[in-house]
Amino acid sequence: MKLNFFEKLIGSGFYTGFIPFAPGTFGSIVALLIYLIPGFENPTLLLIIISLFSVLGISIGTKFEILYGKDPKQCTIDEMVGMWISLILIPKKIWFILIVFIIWRVLDILKPFPANIAEKIKGGMGIMLDDIIAAIYTLTISHIIIYLFF
Repeated sequence: MKLNFFEKLIGSGFYTGFIPFAPGTFGSIVALLIYLIPGFENPTLLLIIISLFSVLGISIGTKFEILYGKDPKQCTIDEMVGMWISLILIPKKIWFILIVFIIWRVLDILKPFPANIAEKIKGGMGIMLDDIIAAIYTLTISHIIIYLFF
């Protein structure tokens, strides 16, 4: 099996998956930079992009797993989707975005239940689902922090 240019580009989070250290963090940073494009925070646009990249991530992630092994570091489309989910309806202010980014990276690494179980699912579904779950936790915690303290 071979990845075409588009699959490799998108699946690796614009090649961040091929950075030798912390590819997930770099994939999240690329997603954050895309999020900073004016208008990208529009909830309708963001949900469309999240949905599209989630579907692509399942398909492309399966191919990455066949080529590189279980939940390969080269595949960072899941970190991009997770970062975007984490930012839904978060005010576009640098402090809030930094808080979200830090919480997202911690939860993506720790994989709290049931993300740790979803991670064991084979193929692109497992690759995407654990990050989607961690992102929903991030989104919830971030909104609570912003509501309570800001």
